Parts: sequence; C-alpha cells; structure tokens
Amino acid sequence: MIEKKNSNINKGAVILSLIFVLLFFLLIGRYFYLGWTGKAEGVDLEKWAEKKWTKSDRLDANRGTIYDRNGKAIAEDIPSYTVIAILNEDYSNHIEDPAEAASKLAPILNMSESRLRDLMSRDAFQVELGPGGNKISHSKMEEIKALEIKGIDFNRETKRHYPNQDFASHIIGFATNDEDGNRKGAMGLEKALDKYLQEQDGMLKYQSDGEGLKLPDPKEVIKEPKHGASVYLTIDEKIQLFLEKAMNNVDEEYHPKRMIGIVADPKTGQILAMSNRPSFNPNVRDITNYTNYAVSSAFEPGSTMKIFTLATAIEEGVYNGNAEYQSGVYKTKYEKYRDHNSGRGWGKISYNEGVRKSSNVAFAKIAKEQLGFEKLYEYINERWEFDEKTGINIPGEGKPIIQDRYESDKITTAFGQGSAITPIQQIQAATAIANGGKMMKPYVIEKMVDPSTKKAIQNAKPTVVGEPISSDTAKEVRDLLRTVVTEGTGKNYDIDGYDVAGKTGTAQLWAKEDGVSSWDNYMFSFLGMAPADDPKLLVYVAIDRPDLEDGRESGSVPVSKVFNPVMKGGLQYLNINPEESSEKSEASIKGVEVADLVGESSISTKRDLEEKGLNVHVFGQGDQIISQAPYAGTKLLKGERVFLKTKGKVKMPDLTGMSRSEVLRLAKALDLKTPEFTGNGYVSLQSLAKGATVKEGAPLVVELKSPQELKEMEDVPQSDKKEKKNN
Repeated sequence: MIEKKNSNINKGAVILSLIFVLLFFLLIGRYFYLGWTGKAEGVDLEKWAEKKWTKSDRLDANRGTIYDRNGKAIAEDIPSYTVIAILNEDYSNHIEDPAEAASKLAPILNMSESRLRDLMSRDAFQVELGPGGNKISHSKMEEIKALEIKGIDFNRETKRHYPNQDFASHIIGFATNDEDGNRKGAMGLEKALDKYLQEQDGMLKYQSDGEGLKLPDPKEVIKEPKHGASVYLTIDEKIQLFLEKAMNNVDEEYHPKRMIGIVADPKTGQILAMSNRPSFNPNVRDITNYTNYAVSSAFEPGSTMKIFTLATAIEEGVYNGNAEYQSGVYKTKYEKYRDHNSGRGWGKISYNEGVRKSSNVAFAKIAKEQLGFEKLYEYINERWEFDEKTGINIPGEGKPIIQDRYESDKITTAFGQGSAITPIQQIQAATAIANGGKMMKPYVIEKMVDPSTKKAIQNAKPTVVGEPISSDTAKEVRDLLRTVVTEGTGKNYDIDGYDVAGKTGTAQLWAKEDGVSSWDNYMFSFLGMAPADDPKLLVYVAIDRPDLEDGRESGSVPVSKVFNPVMKGGLQYLNINPEESSEKSEASIKGVEVADLVGESSISTKRDLEEKGLNVHVFGQGDQIISQAPYAGTKLLKGERVFLKTKGKVKMPDLTGMSRSEVLRLAKALDLKTPEFTGNGYVSLQSLAKGATVKEGAPLVVELKSPQELKEMEDVPQSDKKEKKNN
C-alpha cells in the first residue's frame, strides 16, 4: 500500500513538473515573441506604453492685438475663467451644501440661487456654472476664490476683449468662436485681417509616472505657440474718445437716424478717429447697424461740395470774388435753381458773400458760365477723383455715383446735389485744401508686426494721390472758408482761441412714403479744418434727421455739438496753443488786401505794396496802371505776387517756378487767352519765350512739373542739357 501511494505521489509530481516546465517555456516564448514583434493581439505595445506614460499640455497662443497709434491696446486677448463645481462625493474637494454655495455665488455671477442650486445638485462629477460663470474676469475669479467655497474650481482660458467698449466699433469689428470652437474674425478689421491675427496653440509633451509627475528624464518635446500679428492703427485713443463722447451726447439729446464722424491728419492722410451711430459694444455685440457709414455710404454731400467747386474756379482763374450777381433764383432753359431761403436770395451780392451765405445760385453760375461743365467734370473726376474709391485700407468702401447725363445733373453736382459721394472721399479731397494742394490718401492701418521677429509684415506710409490745386489756391480757399465761420453760415463752429475754416452742408433726403421732403428729412454736415493758416486737424461730421425744434433750431446746432468739442479737444491734445494759432491765423485771414489799383501810379503803387511784403511785377512802359491781378479785395500773404499792367510794349517774363494760379493771374493781367496746362506742379516750360513782346489775346501753353521733377532737372549737368536740346 505504501509503495502504491509513493508511486502515485511520484506521478503527480512529474505531471506538475511538466506543467510548470510547459508554462515556463510558454512564458519565455511569449516574452521573446513580444520582444521580437512588439505586438500583442494587434496592439502595438510600444505605442501603448508611450501613450500611457506620455502626457501633453496645451501651450496657449494669443490672437493678435490691435493697437492705436500710441501703442494702447484696443482689441486684445485677456485671461478668462469658467467656474466649475465638483459634485462627486468620492472626491475630497466637492460641494457639500449646494444651497449655501448658491447663496454666496448668486450676486457675483448675476444668477438666481435656484438656478445655481439646481446645477450643483445634479448627478455628475462636475458642472459648469453658466452663463454667469462663463469667461469671467480675473478680478471676479479672485472675488469668488475669497469666498473659500469647498468644491469650486476654475478652468483658465482666454477671451477677446475690447477695453474701450463702444469705440471705433465699425472699424475694429469683433471676433467670435465658430461651431468647432475656433475663434475667427466676424466683422471689421477682425474679419479682414483674420489670417494675420489668427493664433496657433503650441504643445508640450513629456513622460510621466502613474500620477502624472514628470520623470527625471522626461524627454520633453515642445511645439512653440504661434501668436497672431500685432496690428497698429492710425486711430488715436484720446481723439477717438473725444469723438465717441460727443456723439453719445448728441445721440442722447437729438435721437438722429444716423451720425458720422471722421477726424484726419491732413498732412499724412492718417485717420485719427472714425465713428458711426448707431454703434455697438463688441464685448456685448448689441448690433443694430453693421454699416460703417463713414466709408460705405454714398449720399448727396450738400453744400460741403461747394468747397471743391470754389477751389476749381480759383485754380482756373475764373473766380472773381468781388464781382456781383443777382441771388435768389437762377434760370436756365429747362430749370430754375433756388437759394436755400426758398429762392428769396439776398439781392445783388458779391460771389464772396455768396460763398459765405452758401448760395446755390452763385455756384450754379460758376459751374455753367465761368468754369463750363467740361472743365468742372475734369476736376471732379480726374483731379478730385470723386468718381472712384479712395482705396482706404479698411473693408467696405462704398462706390460713388457721379451724375452727368443732363445739364441739371451738372449744375446740381456743383453745389452738392444730384451726385452721391462718401464721407471718406470728402476727407481725401479736403486734404488738398488743408495741405497746400497735395491730396493725401486716407488710411487706418499703419503697420502689422510679427510678434516673434518684431519685423513689419505690412507698413503703410503717407501717399500723395494728386495735386488738384496749387498751394496759393488752397490758401485762398481756406481764407474764404474762414469767413464762412466768422461771418457766414458756419458761425456755430467758431471756437474761442482757434481759427476754424470750413463749410456747412445740408443734403435733402426724400421720404419714401410720398416723395416729398420736409424739415425732418435732411442730412446736416460740416467739413472743417484748424488752425486755418496751417491745419493740423480735418474733421467731418454729418447728422441724419435729428429731432429739432421746428423753426427754432437749425441743423448746425447738433453738428456743432460734435464738431466743436472734438476739434478743440483734439487741438489741445496735440499741444496747439490757442493764442499762437489765433495770432497766426488772424494775420493769415487779414493779410494784405489789394485795393482797386487801376488808374494809380505804377511806381508809387509798387513801392507801397513791396513795403507790405508783396512781390510786385509791373509790365509795360507807362506809369498809369490799366489792369491788375489779383482782383481788388483779394487778401494776400507776404511774398505773394501781384501783377500790374501799364500802357506800352509788354515783355514776357520768365514763368519758371510759378504755380498754376499765378500763371492764371498773370494771363488775366496781360489779357492773354486762358492758358493751357500740361502736368501738375510748377512751371518748367512756356510757349511764349522770356523777353518776347506780348500781344493781347495771345495763346500761352505751359508745362508744369512737380518740385521733385524740377529739382532733378536742375541736377542735370549743362552739357547733358545741351546734348538733349541738340537731339
């Protein structure tokens, strides 16, 4: 029995040994198989291990910041926080008393206690306390932290923030998240520059232990975040705030249908401020109007258009401000054109007085009888460029409509009706008046900079787009526009201490219901510049159908309540001393007034005028003056030319370096035909040779070149000039 028992035991031991040996070889084989293939039942163990032990953290990138001209952020990414409540009781830090937590959080999150209590009573690991707890500020997060509510935590993220709220909103626009949670520009520059402003988040990968802590050799892999480009605008925060505040005040008092305000630097074309009403806060997006009227809306400008008709007439030498005409009604074969006081007019007045009173009749006569329509439209389309967009570097610029089919179109366009142009076109054209004849292209985006390399991606610079008039003409127009403010329709815009030059405008809007206009259907505007002698700011304001007291309040009142504080505040901010401005401009406006010199002695007159600082040219061999240019009553600055003609032979002077307006004055004084001009700028060549005897009615052709071209001609060696002449 004992032998049998031992035999059984031995057999069992052998079997167990065989089993263990078999299992051992199976394990060894499995080990070598896994080591050789790296796979188990189709699972890549190496990748599985890497995934298990490799952690990754997102490195947040910021959307590009938009700055004003002084580097103040006006659209930026800031930290934000979403409030979460941990509800799982297995987690040590969880909400223990939902009711108590709700009562503490409700006033801070601006949510009801019942809503918060319901959220924090759900069967979930954690919940977000929205909407009040979504994207809260850092200060609010700190306020909640101070309550020390157990179970409350925060998820950190970024949000787009517009610190000045209702500020240049139609320029900047806003950015929002799309359906996939990606942030994209949805309006304005945020949309137009989206590809430059877009950010790309980075990533940090590292190896960790089971608790997520980095290993001693974590083998970090970093993909750097790519921040969006920095955009610098020409907008000046201070001047923009002046404009926003003034427009808010007028909006509240007069409830207009819409308002437009633009402030520009006439020397560069930089837009310093631009705003519209209705506006919106891009943080809230309470948008009722998506249109940037300042650049998108083309409408009849009204009498501000008279500035450019006046400048055209002066430049062409056909404007005589002291000549008189019958105001009230101007009749043509098919139409009657009335002055704005129902055609009553002011009797027989001078053209200068007609400018001050904004007489439609004066400008109808200038367009038809003095300039002629062909010359008028040459300037409107080719020189002032009213028939094309300015090309300002912000989206949505509207297209102008210049009517020229009928005579009535041409006459009404001359005084601001019939044709439609945009406010930004008026700003561009007015830079020539304020900037010595040079017309500057308006722009808002100054530059875009790569935040990592600090190199400019784009860089805008002041651009002269034309020289429609000479500096002399610009000066004469400003002098007349100054009198509009001191003596004419622009008296509401006279600012104490600063000399404003400008022109009022009233554009008629037609009611859709019955096709007739009323006192309530007008767009009132003012286009002004200051200081008048050397403008540093150019401001345009237009207000559509404000609530006025019938018969007791003019449309210029609400417009002036925007224009005046913006212009005055802007000049003070730019450190333009009011006393200095006033003294300089007073001298500019008064200047030296040329009397009626016909019949006077040329010798004594020349001496008297030269003592006053004028540059006097006498032609002929007699002593008695028989014609003069400019006309009597014209005010000139020191150094400007006066042409006097006497009897006898007249020798042709050297015109080199004279401006277009000076040549026109000379032609008037010498009774020449109206000169023909080629090019722009100052005289380089003349058809009547210097020293030649001049006959009355003789034709004169003059070639003009820019100052740069004249300088280049002077720099050419004399030998080269002779060779060129011989060829």
